[in-house]
Amino acid sequence: MSERVVTATIGATNYQVTFDDGARHLWHADEPESLGGGDRAPTPVSLLLSGLGACTSITLKMYAQRKGWPLEDVNVALSMKTSDQGSTIDRKIVLHGELTDEQRERLLQVANACPVHKILTRPIAIETGLAATLPATPD
Repeated sequence: MSERVVTATIGATNYQVTFDDGARHLWHADEPESLGGGDRAPTPVSLLLSGLGACTSITLKMYAQRKGWPLEDVNVALSMKTSDQGSTIDRKIVLHGELTDEQRERLLQVANACPVHKILTRPIAIETGLAATLPATPD
């Protein structure tokens, strides 16, 4: 499955990046003041974690709705520790609603099957090259 092309653009404002997915969605990243940024937006790592948090929450809510389970809200807290050996994401999930122990256990399994979780836990290659122009964004 191919997602929309996301472009990242940095201009005159140090470290502030604007993202555009070609579908009228704009968002930003920045670095904290301690690293020379303006702390005007989440850091790139926070954006990475937010993608996993969003995917986890949406996947759990969709699954519970399809099953007719009483999942009211989902809260996901994410943090990351990085070392020379790699990185570890700590994900804590709070499920709100009158769920059975079996339903909670199944939802934990479903969380580990969300698409972004799968991307982050499988081998991934990043192909980088220079281009004269950016690819066109499909409508």
